[in-house]
Amino acid sequence: MSYRLSDARADAEAKFGTEAFYASLGRAFVTMCAVIPVLFLIEAIDVSIGAGRLDSAGGIIPHHIDGLDGILFSPFLHAGWDHLYGNAVPLILVGTFALAGGTIRFIWSTFVIMLVSGVGVWFVGNPDTVVVGASGVIFGYLGLLLARGLVERSWWNIGVAGFIGLLYWYQIYNILPTDQPISWQGHLLGLAGGIIAAFLFRRRRPKPQPPLLNPTTTTLTDI
Repeated sequence: MSYRLSDARADAEAKFGTEAFYASLGRAFVTMCAVIPVLFLIEAIDVSIGAGRLDSAGGIIPHHIDGLDGILFSPFLHAGWDHLYGNAVPLILVGTFALAGGTIRFIWSTFVIMLVSGVGVWFVGNPDTVVVGASGVIFGYLGLLLARGLVERSWWNIGVAGFIGLLYWYQIYNILPTDQPISWQGHLLGLAGGIIAAFLFRRRRPKPQPPLLNPTTTTLTDI
């Protein structure tokens, strides 16, 4: 049975309690912590040039062609410091565990989450609003961890998703329709995007190969 070194390393990093697992988790945590200052810098620039100008330029504006670029830019923008503070810690938590599952998978999963959430909001959102914030991605990572735990039979991922869900249970209802000035569509579609990504980029175990025939034990019979 052939087994690539990269596969063996991925298995070691995914196995709870191993040294490779903790090393992978540590690297992911440091990386996500480095992302947060970038978001704060962007918000500081927005405030310095006039609060909301970057949001209007880079946010998703549903049903408007000039608001399509927000699919890529809106997760990096926030409607004020309180909005950013509220997203920073959950983003570090879910992002760390999502990234620990593999860098390439994380990048592609993030792209799918942004695409599903962003395009969906553009189609079904209120055309009189501008949608910004990383919460769609956060819900996407939560869906990714939960679905990944199911499709890869990883109780660790399910446990992490459940633990984070308990910590932020008061935010879960934000995937339902509400009169509050939040994009519940982005949250719900982000969650769906994470589930889709978990299936698309699931880690496939190598299929066991049938035992090779040993020529020393093979006999030939004349017919």
